[in-house]
Parts: sequence; C-alpha cells; structure tokens
Amino acid sequence: MVRKRVVETDSGIQGDFIVGKFDRMQRHLRDKGYIETDAIIKSGIDRGKALEIGPGPGYLGLEWLSKTTETQLKAVEISPDMIAVAKRNAEEYRLTERVEYVQGSGNSIPFGEGTFDAVFTNGSLHEWSDPLRTFDEIWRVLKPNGRYYVSDLKRDMFFLIKWLMWMNVKPVEIRPGLLTSIRAAYTKRELEKMILKTTLREGIVSSNPFGLTLTGIKHKGDS
Repeated sequence: MVRKRVVETDSGIQGDFIVGKFDRMQRHLRDKGYIETDAIIKSGIDRGKALEIGPGPGYLGLEWLSKTTETQLKAVEISPDMIAVAKRNAEEYRLTERVEYVQGSGNSIPFGEGTFDAVFTNGSLHEWSDPLRTFDEIWRVLKPNGRYYVSDLKRDMFFLIKWLMWMNVKPVEIRPGLLTSIRAAYTKRELEKMILKTTLREGIVSSNPFGLTLTGIKHKGDS
C-alpha cells in the first residue's frame, strides 16, 4: 500500500546554510554523472531557447547549455537564495550571456505565449503548489512543436532504492530532505490522472526505479 502524499513545501529552499548544502549535493551529483542532462537531450530538447522551472543551483541547465550549441536558457526559480548561487555557478561555467534567472513560480510563468522551443525541469514537481496550473503554463509558453520534459522522484519507489539514495546523498545534512521529498512525490498513476485535466494530457508518463518522467510535444492544434 502506498502511503498518502505529504506536502513538503511550495516556497522552495531558503536560507544560506541549507542552500549551500543543497548546492554541494547537486555538485556531487553532477560530478558523479547523475544529472539528467543527457536524458533531456536524448528526448529531443537540444536546440533553441529553453525554459527551466526550478533550477535550484543551476547545474542541470548549465550542463545542458554546455552540451548544446547556439542555445539559450531562461530559468524560473522561487528562491532568491538559489538564484544567487545559480548566478555564481553560471559565472564559473562562463555561460552568463546565455542564461537568465528570474524569480517566480510555475503557477504564473513570467513569459509570453509561445516563447520557448522547450521546457524542462527535474526534481521540482513535488514542490509545485498547483501542478495542474503549472502544466497549463508549460503548454502556454511553448511554441508549436515545442517539447517538454518533467522528471521527479516517485513516492512508491522500492525500499532498497530509497536506502541506496539515502546512503549516497552528500552532505549528510541533506538526507532528511530526501525523505520529505519522496513523501511529497507522486506515483505514476497520480501523475497520469493529473495531466488528463490539463493541456499536457497527450504527454507520456514513464517510470524507472528512482522516479517518473513526463515527456511530450505541443502539436499544432492542441488546446
């Protein structure tokens, strides 16, 4: 039996101490090759102007820019403390001219209709206060034939997988946050039911031992 979902937060990660620890964790994942950039590129998101929702310290999007050419990235992040870290990391990557971080949320993406060739996000879905609205916002800001990629943890992951993740999280101060994130995550069935109520209803939900992925294309005539 899957436990009932427990909401984690809808205000992002705030405060210099915990933001610094989260940055270290994400940098560790990047160095180990666990950032999902290659999967995003493999899905067809490899050109043009992209939007990232919830970039945190920015490594996913910065790696995407590093592995693609003539691309640009806008990133919407609710936490000003995370934006400050992401900007520093963009300087380290020497990519400040190709990325812009904007404070905001997926509930009301601060860009016009049909702005982006692609939208992607990893690890933020479980924090969205209104996922149905955010899914509709993703559709709104995409150009016709634009692609989207949404991935996150899943609440019903096998216990041993959860334990392996716990043991590999560094620094250890982040471990309690991993558990609260898993408890706030969705199941495959829940995500499939949610998107049926939105403009992303034609999207494909897939599952792996660690989490869920929602992918799709905004076809002309979709509404």
